[in-house]
Amino acid sequence: MRSGELRKALLGLVLAACAWVAAPAFAESALPPVHEADFTLWNFHYHSGEALPVLKLHYRTLGTPRRDANGRIVNMVMILHGTGGDGTTFLRPIFAGELFGPGQPLDASRYFIVLPDAIGHGGSSKPSNGLRMKFPRYDYADMVEADHRLATDGLGAGRIRLVLGTSMGCMTAFAWGEAYPDDAVALAPFACLPTALVGRNRLWRRMLIEGIEADPAWNGGDYAAEPQAGLRTASDLLTIAGSAPLVMQKALPTPEAVDKSLADRTAADLAHLDANDLIYQVDASRDYDPSKGLESITAPVLWINSADDFINPPELGIAEAMAPRLKRGRFILLPIGENTHGHGTHTWAVAWKDQLARFLAETEGK
Repeated sequence: MRSGELRKALLGLVLAACAWVAAPAFAESALPPVHEADFTLWNFHYHSGEALPVLKLHYRTLGTPRRDANGRIVNMVMILHGTGGDGTTFLRPIFAGELFGPGQPLDASRYFIVLPDAIGHGGSSKPSNGLRMKFPRYDYADMVEADHRLATDGLGAGRIRLVLGTSMGCMTAFAWGEAYPDDAVALAPFACLPTALVGRNRLWRRMLIEGIEADPAWNGGDYAAEPQAGLRTASDLLTIAGSAPLVMQKALPTPEAVDKSLADRTAADLAHLDANDLIYQVDASRDYDPSKGLESITAPVLWINSADDFINPPELGIAEAMAPRLKRGRFILLPIGENTHGHGTHTWAVAWKDQLARFLAETEGK
């Protein structure tokens, strides 16, 4: 992993990660070797009716594939990131340091781990590559199809051992289970609700998009320089969406600490955000709604949310209504505690790695 990528992993936008808590120190050498590559999908047709002659998916892998008698990979674990993130999200110490090492739940000596950058994110094709607002208006179904083709056509997976997704990846994991019910042994969606985005969850997303579009410098997406005022609005909304009151109360105990944290967060966001990319990333959730097809998911499901999640608040009661409709599903609501960090709890593996280890043991050989 190059130093620039590590910096991006630590400072880049991961809507799912709480910006107010510093990650513990982590030696880069503690990671298993990380390999990067691109997979090209030719003449990819989006659900909007648009097409792109060449769609590039960037991805990272750890571990060695194990194949069956037909040459298909049988030990693949695909991990899907959140809005605005990319595969480097999962190379952070709070995730990789808890999961990928020897004897850990996703030991890279046992599993072949695939970390794709979703359409519109990271090193994959996205508006800022040149098309700007003429880029196809992708959605989560497009992401799922492209990632599935990467796993099967590109890498040669048979049944994928586990599809684990966080935040947006949680939502696409549910969509994956419905679109390809026979292609994954198990699903682990963390930090989402399998229902249409309405209410406050849709409201703050619309506020973010309209905040960028209202900045005259945005110029319909044809800006000469990033629209700073619009991106400041976006950064503020992302900060609130990823917040957790208890964590922030402890991490920001003085007015000076609050002011410095806000200034640092804003500066980091303005240094790397692209306005068009962000609009597309947030808008991709517009037609997400797997609620009608939950009974079609046949794989075992480990679904985990945290009680301090601003984006998926437990008081809505949606999870309790939806979970019984999963044929082989288990819903866990993590109580607020030392190991929860709001919506970003999904990336702090210490909060849920024991449940994941049990789930993997239960689904072994299925």
